[in-house]
Amino acid sequence: MTSANRRSFLAWGGLAAGLVPLSQAVARAQGDGPSTDTGPRQTHPIILSTYSLWRFRNDELRDFDKCLDLADHFGFDGVELLLYQLEQNELLSHSKLMSYKRRALALGLPLIGMSTHQGFVTPDRELRQQNIDRTIGQIELAYKLGIPTMRVNTGRWGTSASFDALMANRGIEPPLPGYTDEDGYPWVIDALAQCTRVAEKCGIVLGLENHWGLGLTPEGVLRIVDAVDSPWLQVTADTGNFLEEPYERLEQIAPRTILLQAKTYYGGGQWYSLDLDYLRIGEIMRKHHYRGYISLEFEGMADYRTAIPESLALLRAAFRRAPRSDME
Repeated sequence: MTSANRRSFLAWGGLAAGLVPLSQAVARAQGDGPSTDTGPRQTHPIILSTYSLWRFRNDELRDFDKCLDLADHFGFDGVELLLYQLEQNELLSHSKLMSYKRRALALGLPLIGMSTHQGFVTPDRELRQQNIDRTIGQIELAYKLGIPTMRVNTGRWGTSASFDALMANRGIEPPLPGYTDEDGYPWVIDALAQCTRVAEKCGIVLGLENHWGLGLTPEGVLRIVDAVDSPWLQVTADTGNFLEEPYERLEQIAPRTILLQAKTYYGGGQWYSLDLDYLRIGEIMRKHHYRGYISLEFEGMADYRTAIPESLALLRAAFRRAPRSDME
């Protein structure tokens, strides 16, 4: 498929050149007075990743219903579901899963994305197949929930002693003895090609995240996405996962981005903090005609009850869309 067809399929747009003052964004986020904007929507929809609430540490926020209520309370435009959060609960019935879909509808909060975990970076063919089957099951779950895009990872070698050790090494991990990263790319490409065929049938756009493993660099992400060569495998761009040269690297993956995950670190991060210039990131995404959703991933140590509204106001101010006439 040509790049022009991909652009047509994904209907890339742009962000507005003008930015509202932060005080005005805060007022809008808190509902202080009606908006005077008329005409086509000027702002990107900002959604809340439930990772922002639970983050593997807040047991009281494991309940997805509570996360939906908080997203509604804070004024978000939708929700991105962290699947691992649901998997930590007792086995959920089909009826319970569908109740989340019903509740999101009642709150006017579309379920936009689902973040999943899988690992294809292993010489063990059987283990790779298990992860392919797992990912296909996740795609089918997203389909049942009406979720249009799903975050996927390459996985990693698993040679770090712990995730803390991986973070201490800036996400860099040596391959298994006797192997190199070059061995891993065909495994990941083949696995995601199989998953993408199911994603197309379900109408789910997979977004390969610039995460760890072979997705650590923009070159690694694009090598995989280009090799699969399907409009149903694009990029989930995470602003917090390029620890060096974040703006230059985000610009490389911006043209293929289907969902932008925006990290904030109020109170300092658990493993690291990045001082990200979201006005600059907004300009980068506008330059590459991104018109999609912005998903907040709050990763700081501050109280979420104040940090998440502050993050929402920041993102409202930074991400404005250009009118469609600017695309012509």
